[in-house]
Amino acid sequence: MHLLHCGLFFYLSVKNIRCSMFYFCYIQMKKLLIILSCVLTCKLVCAQSKTYFSSSGEMIFSFAQISKGGKELESNLRWSPVFNWQGIVNHDFGKYAGIFYGFGIRNVGFIYDVPDTDTLKKYRTYNFGIPIGIKLGNMNGTFFWAGYEFEMPFVYKEKTFVNERKTDVFEVWFSKRYNPYMNALFAGINFKGGFNIKFKYYLDNFFNKNFVETINGVQVKPFSDFTANVFYIAVDWHVFRDVRTYKSNKRRSGKSNQSVYNISQ
Repeated sequence: MHLLHCGLFFYLSVKNIRCSMFYFCYIQMKKLLIILSCVLTCKLVCAQSKTYFSSSGEMIFSFAQISKGGKELESNLRWSPVFNWQGIVNHDFGKYAGIFYGFGIRNVGFIYDVPDTDTLKKYRTYNFGIPIGIKLGNMNGTFFWAGYEFEMPFVYKEKTFVNERKTDVFEVWFSKRYNPYMNALFAGINFKGGFNIKFKYYLDNFFNKNFVETINGVQVKPFSDFTANVFYIAVDWHVFRDVRTYKSNKRRSGKSNQSVYNISQ
């Protein structure tokens, strides 16, 4: 009886091992097939795609979702027309879909009134960003676009106004006052003619809550109870227009003007 139990146990163990091995091989083959399918699909799509570079500035109208000391606060509109620039690499898969990625520099911040005082504060950082996204719609007309952007702030500026008079301002490069990186989601519409409108929301707090500074010999954490998630609406023109098309149109326009000048002579 004991030998029978041992034999049965050995048989089941071998069977389980074989099943585990088969299952492991099945999972690995499945992963390999998925990877190969993705590679082949990307090669096929990229072979049929149109690749080009575009660039544009943008005007940013920003606000912030603010909480300080457990209280929700309102922010004021902040307009930052400069310096905001982005370069985009586009891959259009035919007429109705595409992807894009690139880099950019943005002036991002917010303004708010300190409660129960006559003080107004302005905060901003310049960020280096790397966006990636998709485009859906008519690539030669109106289409929707959306994506994700990873940003790294590199210069911080803070202004203080009391009774509408500037009382303090300072700027710090590579400060510890803000988070070293920010994650953001965005979505926009490109209209026929090149006009774009975009909405963007930052998932991370603007400030580093663990930042410590010394005031009158005492170490304090000025942002420990301060949360601010910036969001903004931006407008720009021709952010997805091929720079080669722009240069070609400019050359044709120059030749046309030259011809008119010669005829008038």
